[in-house]
This record gives sequence, structure tokens and C-alpha cells, in this order.
Amino acid sequence: LPRPRGDYVYYTRSFEGKSYTVHCRAPRDATGQWDKTAQSPVLEGEQVVLDVNKLAEGKKYCSTGAIKTSPSHKLLAYSVDFTGDETCQFWVKDLESGETIDHDEKLDIYGSLVWGHDDSVLFYVTMDEAHRPHKVYKRIIGSDQPDELLFEEKDEMYWIHIFKSLDGKYFHIDSSSKETSEVHFLELGNPDAKLECVAKRRQKVLYEVEHRDGTWWIASNVGGTPNMSLLTAPAVANCEEQWKNLQSSDGTKLFDGGYQRSLSDVTTFKTHVVCSGREGGIPRVWIVALDGADVKSMEILKFDEEAHDVGLTSHFEFDTDKIVVAYDSMITPLSHIEINLDDTTSRTVLKEKAVPGYDKSLFACERTTVKARDGEEVPVSIVYRKDVMANRNGEPVPTHLYGYGSYGACMEASFSATRLTLLSRGMVYVIAHIRGGGEMGRQWYEEPKGAKYLCKKNTFNDFVDVANWLIEDRKITKPSMLSCEGRSAGGLLIGASINQAPELFKIAILGVPFVDVVCTMIDASIPLTVVEWEEWGNPNEEKYHQYMMEYSPINNVQSKVYPACLLTGGLHDPRVQFWEPAKFAAELRHSQAEGSGPVCVKMDMSAGHFSASDRYKYLKELAFDFAFLLDQLELSTIEKGE
Repeated sequence: LPRPRGDYVYYTRSFEGKSYTVHCRAPRDATGQWDKTAQSPVLEGEQVVLDVNKLAEGKKYCSTGAIKTSPSHKLLAYSVDFTGDETCQFWVKDLESGETIDHDEKLDIYGSLVWGHDDSVLFYVTMDEAHRPHKVYKRIIGSDQPDELLFEEKDEMYWIHIFKSLDGKYFHIDSSSKETSEVHFLELGNPDAKLECVAKRRQKVLYEVEHRDGTWWIASNVGGTPNMSLLTAPAVANCEEQWKNLQSSDGTKLFDGGYQRSLSDVTTFKTHVVCSGREGGIPRVWIVALDGADVKSMEILKFDEEAHDVGLTSHFEFDTDKIVVAYDSMITPLSHIEINLDDTTSRTVLKEKAVPGYDKSLFACERTTVKARDGEEVPVSIVYRKDVMANRNGEPVPTHLYGYGSYGACMEASFSATRLTLLSRGMVYVIAHIRGGGEMGRQWYEEPKGAKYLCKKNTFNDFVDVANWLIEDRKITKPSMLSCEGRSAGGLLIGASINQAPELFKIAILGVPFVDVVCTMIDASIPLTVVEWEEWGNPNEEKYHQYMMEYSPINNVQSKVYPACLLTGGLHDPRVQFWEPAKFAAELRHSQAEGSGPVCVKMDMSAGHFSASDRYKYLKELAFDFAFLLDQLELSTIEKGE
């Protein structure tokens, strides 16, 4: 999808038989009608900026971090992880000659890179021994002088993130824990500018900052609001006393931080501000039209399907009158839609994802809620072939239940082409939007009624309650036909759920599962542990230790009949160490009762937390998971013609 940036449009291409993406650009005014062949350019004057396939030659793993063209568009800075442990090196390439002009093979960094005001300055981040991004450096390209340490975060609870404002005026350093944040800024183009702080960190106050026309646009929970409010302040240092809620002309706060509407992202443009968040459990995008600093109107983007996923794509130009959103649903493949900011009814579909052989009319989806044991209504998304539901005559059908439920992350009701292999075999696919996620706002995640700290068990209870509902109330399936799946913290969910109710499930897939909770969280020397204490609690404190021991999967395996389990891991995973799935598998094999399903472990010896970087290998890994699932459900064959 070509997107404008300066004198060029930038886009990516994928080629049949090649495992990785090719990054390209063409002149902004380029024309041409692509004939869909690999040999022809998408646009006249096409130039390959970076061919990741060439980077990956001879490597078992290759994942790019940042890929950033310089302000003049003459240079390219990019970072690459060649092991899967999320440690990168970076290169600077001359796009005219193709030569590498800057690279230090001894310098390991976090993946982020940000250009300064011009091509001479590049900012990057390094990590400490615990794999925590903690230092920001300023590098002068082509200079022999040592890189300047610009900022160091010494508190082990905080991670660093760097970015540039869309208008190009400021470089920002965001230093955040799970509950508290602090943002610094550096005025670009001013050689005398010093790094300054927008607002000093205050315990349990989170905030994010964007810049527009001399004003900070701030999303924050300051004041203890359950969700983020939208505020503005003069673009100066230490401005916390000047934060004011953004209001419409009649005095109504646009985002007041209340329970009904959550705000997750703010993108500022020259004449508009685009806000992303949630309302009614569904992702939403709002367009705020401005007259100088005053709000003229705010409009929500509406779509035909009730349950869907929508979000603003990456934008590179501040002065624009159009945006592009990505839209899909459980039965609608991904499309990119260009929308006029001044007239949101003016929409152009720029690209629709092609899914060979897919017929939308054969499928249906639902959005409903399930009452949990404590009375909360848990959203549930369901997708299936229409004929499967129409012809079952009240009989149960194979059903796959997916969940995550941690960090406030949302599992969207989005489209998946790979899911079709399950649906085509007559399976029903269900996503449980359980507490611990952010589907219903931050209150769905935070204490006292969310699923964090000492209310984490709500995550597992919700999931088990949805499984019970599928069997007992909706009567879609039965335990011998019900499978479940989760990855990472979702693997913790599955482990805790099958401990609580092993009789409900036939198969469980636990991808890179966080299952040895207490052992991992008590050892501060393990990468990424300390920063997680504001998610799960610190088990070095008695109250958290006791509570975590009550749900930690490895500590609660019972002598009962368990479902068939597939546990996967990555040797180089810095987030969930490879021994966690191995230890849990051993505990299951030792403790579960006779008649339990097989317990299988599959360890990728050349990948990390996010599985294979090679797209073909990734599909093979996914096919292995599905093969295990379908074999255990005795659905490994499919009727010819389906």
C-alpha cells in the first residue's frame, strides 16, 4: 500500500517463494498500472530500499526492528535481530550508492531508531543485563566522536521508548513502568536545546504526549480516572499544573476518563486530531476537527458491521487532509480505507486483502456476552460456517476457544485466513474477551474488578465460565469436542484454566507459556522480571506470594484426567524462558491421572518469543499446532470440495 512521505511514496512487496518483505519506494508523482507480476514494478521508478531476503541469507532467524529513512530521504537506518532474543544491531545505508556508511558490529541495541532534525543525527537505545531498554544515545553519522549518552533510566521498573513528533519538531523519550510514566523532549533543529521533562513522574499517573501548534496533546489518567482523559497544555517543560481537559464549544469534555469511553492513542495533524480507543467493547476512531486551538466538532467513524476491528495506520505527514484506517471483522478480510478528514463519508478502499477461495457468504459471526460467576458480563466473539450451525440440529460441534487476558491487551474480533482451515472442518471458533485485557476499558484490566495483582484469578474464572457457557447454556459443544489455546500470558491462562477445570477440555495448546509464575517472578536476575512486578505483584512480598501460588500452573497440577496438551517454546526467548514449558510438561506427566491426553513439547531451536521470522516457516509451525489439534479431535481429514 503506497503511502506518501516527502517526495516519495513508500510501500512493501512480498514475492512468492521468498520468505521476507521487500521495502520499496517510488517518486510521489509516479504512475503506472501494476500487472500483478513479480517482474514488474508497482509504480514507475520503483527503487528497492531494503530487501530483507538478502539480509536473511545464511541466517536461521531474521527480524527487522526499525526501518527509517532520513529527513532528506538519502539514507536508510535499519535494525535487525538475527537470533530471536530481541537484541539488534543497526546499519545506515546510502540509498543512492547502496553502500553501508555506518555500522558497529560490537554495538548491540534495542530495535528503536529515530532520526534527528537532519541526516547527521541518529538516536538509539541500549539494554541492560536484564534486557531492559534503559539508555538513549545520540550518534553523529560519519563522525569519530563517541556517541553521547542523552538519557539513562536507572529505575529497574521503567522501560524506555523513543519517538519523534509527527510534525518533526520534537524528539521524545518516554520512560514508563506499568503504572507510572515520564516523558522528556528535545527541540530538534535548535543546537542549543537541552533535554527537558514534560511533567515529572507521579506515582500511578500514566501519560502520553503528542505535539501540535505549540501545544502538548496529552492522554492521561491523572486524577485517578479509570480511563485516559484527553488534555492539552502549552508545549513547555514541567507543565503539569497547566493540563486542562479538552472541551467542545458547549463545555463537554471530549474524553473525560470515565467508564463508558476509553482512549488509547492520539495522533495530531495540522487541522485535525485523530483519537483511537474503545466504546461498548468495540475499537473506535474519532475525528476531532479544529479551528486553531478550538474544537469545531468530534465525529466517530461508523461501519456497517456491529463487531469489527478498526485502527489508524501509520502516517508520516503532518500536513494532510486524508487518513487511512485498517478495517476487518471475523468474516471480512482486511482492507485499507482512505477517509477525508473534512468529509468522513468520502471513503476510498485502497486495498483489500485477497483470500483465494474464500466466500464470505458461507460464514457468519456473533458478538454476545456471558455472565461470569461474579456477575460481570464477558464479551464473546464467535465465527463459524453457516451450514455447520444450521445443520447441527442441536448436536454439539467441535469448538476452539481462544483467550489472552493480560497487560490490558485486546484480542480483537479480526479476520484470520489461517483460521479458515479449522472452520472448513466444521469447527466453531470463539474468542473470550476476558478480564485482564482492555476490551471494556482499563477497568477491565485494573483493580479492583479487573484482573491484575490480587484479582488476577478473574482472568481464569472468566475463561472457564465461557467454556461452561458454550457447553451448558449455548450447547454448541461438549467437553470431548472443546479445545483451548493461548500464547505467552495466554499460556498462563490455559495452564490455570485446565488446572481449575480439566474436565471441560479435550485439547489445550500453550504457546511459549508463562507457567512457572512464582519461580520466575521471585528471581530478579531473570530478564524482564522486575518490570513485571507491577503486573502480577512481587512474590517476595507474602501477600503476593500466597496469591500467586494459588494460581501458578506448575504449582497446581492435580491428580485428575487432563486434556491433551501441546506446549511450544523458543530457545532464545527472553520473555518466557524455554525451561518453563519444559518444566510444566514434566509436572503434567508426573501428576496427572491415568487416562489423560498426551503431553507434547515442541522447542524451536532458532527462534524466540514470537516464533519463526520466516513467513513460510511460521506457517509450518502453525500447521503443526493445527495438526495436533485436529488429530486429537479426529478431524484431520476434510471432505473433497470443501
